[in-house]
Amino acid sequence: MADSNFPLPPEDYCSLCVEALRDPATIPCGDTYCLECIKIYWDQFDHMGVYSCPQCRATFTPRPMLRRNLPDKVLVVTQSEVQHIIQERMKELQELKHNVDVLKSGAQRAQAESDKTFHEMLQAVERWKAEIHQMIMANIQAAMSQAEGYVDRLQQEILELQRRDAELRQILETEDNIHFLQNFPTLCIPPEAMVPKVLINPQFSFGEICKTATEMKEHLDDICKKEMSKMSKTVSETPVYILLPRNGDERLKVPSRIVFQEPQSRTDFLKYSCKMSFNPNTVYKELVLSDGNQRVTRKKTVQFYPDHPERFEGFCQVLCKEPLTGFRFYWEAEWSGEFSIGVAYKSISRKGKNSHSLLGYNDKSWIILCSDSGYSAWHNKVERDLPEAPKATRIGVYLDYAGNTVAYYSISKTMELIHRFKAKFNEPLYAGFGVGSSVTLCQLKQNPTPEDLL
Repeated sequence: MADSNFPLPPEDYCSLCVEALRDPATIPCGDTYCLECIKIYWDQFDHMGVYSCPQCRATFTPRPMLRRNLPDKVLVVTQSEVQHIIQERMKELQELKHNVDVLKSGAQRAQAESDKTFHEMLQAVERWKAEIHQMIMANIQAAMSQAEGYVDRLQQEILELQRRDAELRQILETEDNIHFLQNFPTLCIPPEAMVPKVLINPQFSFGEICKTATEMKEHLDDICKKEMSKMSKTVSETPVYILLPRNGDERLKVPSRIVFQEPQSRTDFLKYSCKMSFNPNTVYKELVLSDGNQRVTRKKTVQFYPDHPERFEGFCQVLCKEPLTGFRFYWEAEWSGEFSIGVAYKSISRKGKNSHSLLGYNDKSWIILCSDSGYSAWHNKVERDLPEAPKATRIGVYLDYAGNTVAYYSISKTMELIHRFKAKFNEPLYAGFGVGSSVTLCQLKQNPTPEDLL
């Protein structure tokens, strides 16, 4: 539970780690953070080339230079000390370049070895394919050879029976009694079968070979998926570089991501608040936007919106415009009528009226469903009833993208946890809503006054 009466942090705090400033650094917009905190925060956006202020969301391109704010009395560093530092940095630069070359060589070697291994696996699969093909051909050839023998013997027997039938017909038609009596003893003996009746054994089927081959493929696929998942987890969770802080104990190894303190009070959560707006291109045909796309209302009449690939066709749903990725975000919404609130990937289906496009019914969305009768959490068709969840007409959502969690809170005089999802996010997320009657996005302040918290 997060309580709005939680004591406020000191005035000179860093909104990233929510602690007193260490080596304060002021960025171009005027906001100040711990030098290490803002540096590691911006490192996450190097691939995008656009950097923003976590508080006011001002953006900068290229990445601003970060310098520790100097006190009024600046210590003079001698030229020899500067030169010594330069020499150390040059040495570090050469070592880093060398280590990067070693890393690159290791990657190339790993790629070559994996290529060789998979080539050998493909060769093994080709051998198995050839063996199965040979097995099928050997069996069918043997069966065809046996069948030819049976066919020849049956044809001979038929010819013999036809000859006997002709002799019997001739005797029946003759008037020579002596000839009849001479041949009758041999012709009246029943003919012996030359070949047994031949049937295809119902227990034999080449389909068993196909079934076994399919099981081999599925078994191999399961092994590969399991090992790939294990390998991917090891590679992704092990940082390539280890950062050693220059101020303090350099023996301490820290990961490439700083561990930020979890927000405890609503004031802490509001430091991560972000301005959002509904995306008109996603709104369902029975929904109407107003208040600068901050409010959505369900109408009984159909609205004639232009076709758009992002528009939901089967359910009263809408997404927000703003992509959420990389860090922490917080927003609140007020609702009436049955309502769902959560996050979804942009890749969620918009077509048809099925589980692929309904929030909470697929692996691309995480929501809570709210109604006067109670709350429930939904992801990938799995429902979790929340009978003890605190109820309120205002819901807060806290997304810690890097921490792989999204949490929902009831907002009234206090702030209480409703439910928390733990997931591995791999795409940018978007705030999503299912609208029963109306939903309004709340205007939040990152540095609220006591009156704002009421």
